[in-house]
Amino acid sequence: MQVIHSITELRHRLAGQEQTAFVPTMGNLHEGHLSLVREARQRGGPVVASIFVNRLQFLPHEDFDRYPRTLARDVELLTGAGCDLVFAPDEAELYPEPQTYKVQPPAALPDILEGEFRPGFCTGGCTVVMKLFQCVQPRVAVFGQKDYQQLKVIAGMARQFALPVQVVGAPTVRADDGLALSSRNGYLGQSERHEAIALPQALQALAARARDGRAPREALEAEAMAALAARGWAPDSLTLRRRRDLLPPSEAERLAGEPLVALGAARLGATRLIDNIEC
Repeated sequence: MQVIHSITELRHRLAGQEQTAFVPTMGNLHEGHLSLVREARQRGGPVVASIFVNRLQFLPHEDFDRYPRTLARDVELLTGAGCDLVFAPDEAELYPEPQTYKVQPPAALPDILEGEFRPGFCTGGCTVVMKLFQCVQPRVAVFGQKDYQQLKVIAGMARQFALPVQVVGAPTVRADDGLALSSRNGYLGQSERHEAIALPQALQALAARARDGRAPREALEAEAMAALAARGWAPDSLTLRRRRDLLPPSEAERLAGEPLVALGAARLGATRLIDNIEC
């Protein structure tokens, strides 16, 4: 496997390839990332993974500076997963000048859920993915469903810009106890790691009551938030949304079987975790 740090070298290496499959990451890899690489491997053609911690999608108070950079370990894991090429640019390579041109998703998506609590997150994510797409020029790009909103935003961007990229969502990979694998799980202390399964459990309970006609959606969400807060969490949101556009379902849609997803974001100590359960 080859590790490439410059856009020029990347383009030279991929010249003439029309079936490239791409997995963008911020590194500090775990089994969830490797499952995306294996999914990309099944699509045919060379598999490219990028490793780049994107400053544009971090708020000033967030963990950009302390986000783990583990390139040597990541390359070893990617080699074992069947990756052909790693693109690992530094900031000066990907952003040689201030990135003043940015991709701004429609307000209906980036200003809700994660965007409400992390302003600019969706714009920063779309901008770096658009730039990485231009560098790699893949036919297929694979993203994990754990970042459900990001997947919807990127798929919409590819569709509306008529990008020649098929955006594929791969299932969330979970630990044996049900916790979604995440690079930020490494921030959790031992007792916090045991407690962390309360988030997927809360979402499972909310999803199980998604069709409950005895209580309005807002009441179910408030009950889920209160139960998690009572355990010492600081929840940002636990909510039921339509899968197709992540907007709140009407009561008629909820009871009629509209495909829904229960999404949650909450802080446990200093660590912010996200998860979702389709229902």
